[in-house]
Amino acid sequence: MGNNDDFRPISCLYQGEVMHRRLLPFRHRFVYRLFSVLLDLDDIPKLSKRLRLFSHNRLNLFSYHDRDHGARDGSPIRYWVNAYLREAGFDPTEFRIMTHCFPRVLGYVFNPLTIYFCYSANETLRAVLYEVKNTFGEQHGYLVPVKFDRKGDQPIVQSCEKSFYVSPFIEMDATYRFRLKEPRQRLSILIRQSLTDGETLVATHTAGRRPLDDANLARAFLIYPFMTIKVIVGIHWEALMLWIKGARYYTRPAPPSAPVSIVTKPASNQRLTSHTAR
Repeated sequence: MGNNDDFRPISCLYQGEVMHRRLLPFRHRFVYRLFSVLLDLDDIPKLSKRLRLFSHNRLNLFSYHDRDHGARDGSPIRYWVNAYLREAGFDPTEFRIMTHCFPRVLGYVFNPLTIYFCYSANETLRAVLYEVKNTFGEQHGYLVPVKFDRKGDQPIVQSCEKSFYVSPFIEMDATYRFRLKEPRQRLSILIRQSLTDGETLVATHTAGRRPLDDANLARAFLIYPFMTIKVIVGIHWEALMLWIKGARYYTRPAPPSAPVSIVTKPASNQRLTSHTAR
């Protein structure tokens, strides 16, 4: 890859690992090795034509389906992201939107977290949309603006209040704190979840970039066969381990009334607040 690629997110494959560490009321930790993809939403149809092992909205060894994300009705994801960027006060007409997620493998995928990095025409990161899914078939998004005075090489530091039920063993009255780096040669995602009693969960996803080509896709399948099934099986296995350790079960409330919570820019010395997009 050329030097320009070191400073500009491009469609690629990432190989690395995910780590979760539970801190309260007891300790529990796990690490899984896996791979993911970073895709320019506007380039997905072109990638489908260029690659033999990757398809858009049809079965292949690897694929990306519009109905897995956004409105989940098969409509283009770009339209869905644009609608909430406008709700947040942006003009996304010339935005470039990169999505980080797991692809379907042999037709199956479960994405606990999909992240949309939203860049303006001058390649400045303006907002991040976190699309969260739970194992009950529900989904909710958090759209958080990026600070205007942030430098390109500085971490993206954001937070928002939890409004969507994910784990049955973590209560709803919680705060998310995100620390990301723009996805380039390295992927670095850190999420901390805090309760009134203190920090309860730390999750990281770290990985190194590989070119998105058929050779690397085939290699990823051989190294991580049936990875997306492993994701959903791992979630239920770790939930069983928490239950055995005595974790308290919290009843699932109704999901938020709208698909995305938009975090508003905070006033000086105030916490970030959010409103639900209509």
